[in-house]
Amino acid sequence: MRGKTYRVQLAGEEEKRLKDIISKGVHPVRQIIRARILLLLNGKTGREGKPVKIPKQTEAAKQCGCHTILLYRVSKQYAREGVERVLNRKKRETPPVPAKVTGDIETKIIAASCGEPPAGYSRWTLRLPEERSKVVLGIELSDTTIKNG
Repeated sequence: MRGKTYRVQLAGEEEKRLKDIISKGVHPVRQIIRARILLLLNGKTGREGKPVKIPKQTEAAKQCGCHTILLYRVSKQYAREGVERVLNRKKRETPPVPAKVTGDIETKIIAASCGEPPAGYSRWTLRLPEERSKVVLGIELSDTTIKNG
């Protein structure tokens, strides 16, 4: 069963940009393949005003070096969201894991580390703020979190 076909009709600027992605500079492979697909599926007219023949999905997939499913998905995404969304991934709105160390906690750790080291120590080590954060703040942090934060 054949899926619904979506028309790809690129404007002059869009077509030029896609050709630049393919031929100039360094771009991710994902972008290059999707640019090739859009250019191949572009339903513009040729030089004589006749419509350019768009190849069958299997032929187009071979020319682009991808699967027919990707052709379908790219044309569908183009029809719904446009060129920019096809080429670039969606930006993540929130971080994958909320940060343990907020500005308030970081301030408390720095304030504690600026004072005198605990009894029995001549200076602060990375392990001491880690232990202090467990006791004083009730938050379990590793020494690498303290070092990188």
